[in-house]
Amino acid sequence: MSETLTDGVHHIGLAVRDLDEAASFFCGVLGFWERGRNDDYPALFISDGKIILTLWQVADPAYSIAFDGRGNIGLHHLALAVQDRAMLDLVHDRVRTHPGVTVEFAPGPTKPGSDKLHMICAAAGGIRIEFIAR
Repeated sequence: MSETLTDGVHHIGLAVRDLDEAASFFCGVLGFWERGRNDDYPALFISDGKIILTLWQVADPAYSIAFDGRGNIGLHHLALAVQDRAMLDLVHDRVRTHPGVTVEFAPGPTKPGSDKLHMICAAAGGIRIEFIAR
């Protein structure tokens, strides 16, 4: 087997409807912090200390097209790790009451009989986010 040419993820760029809405979710609810901003693009660079997300505001939110996970090519969802079941439950409690968030399903097994737990929600203008307990 040959050596890989890449070395992990540097950052993930997400197109969002509104930077303030996205910042409210990622920073206000999940605890990410702002690393930088480009008001000309506009873009916001945030981190949780392990990953960097670049949030790019779409040019015209009124004409943006919602993602269809069964029909669009591209990022299906963002999966973020949490420490354990207690943290997964805390994330669920915080995101389910945040304005604009739709919980697709509450914490539970990734498949029947599995001890791996996760949940998925749609937030920040419809971006699907999975949270998985380590």
